[in-house]
Amino acid sequence: MLAVVAIVKTSPFSFYPVMASKTAPSTRIADNKKAAFNYFFEECLEAGMVLEGWEVKAAREGKVQLTDGYVVIRGGEMYVIGCQINPLKTASTHVNPDAIRSRKLLLHKEEIRRLIGKVEQKGYTLVPLNLHWKNGRIKCEIALAKGKAEHDKRDTIKDREGKREVERVMKHRTR
Repeated sequence: MLAVVAIVKTSPFSFYPVMASKTAPSTRIADNKKAAFNYFFEECLEAGMVLEGWEVKAAREGKVQLTDGYVVIRGGEMYVIGCQINPLKTASTHVNPDAIRSRKLLLHKEEIRRLIGKVEQKGYTLVPLNLHWKNGRIKCEIALAKGKAEHDKRDTIKDREGKREVERVMKHRTR
């Protein structure tokens, strides 16, 4: 059996690790962490958003906040209210940016009709979970959610603190 070996001349600095020239950008734009604390999620959907040009540019820079956002249904269409997109300092002068305007969500009619029926049930609401990029477009992940009672929130805090304590003990134990 014959083996072929290639000898390649390298520079004296070739032992340094090679860094990638570009890292893949994160697809997440904004998260609504408060929603997981305040609601139980029944079902998640992905919807497109109708945005203006300055809003897309601001989203690329991460100037988006979802914590106070919620979804309403008006006239058979869905809108996100309370999603704050702060304009960039370099925004055009002929555009009048409104950071907290309501933004239309794009879903199929049958999905909207099904969600209307579920939202009309007592205790259900629609909340935005995150904004993310998908194929060059900004998508909003929304959830059909039911509000948590105060004792449920306390249980969530207790579980989170318990997990943190176990991780801390295990970390010290492995040393």
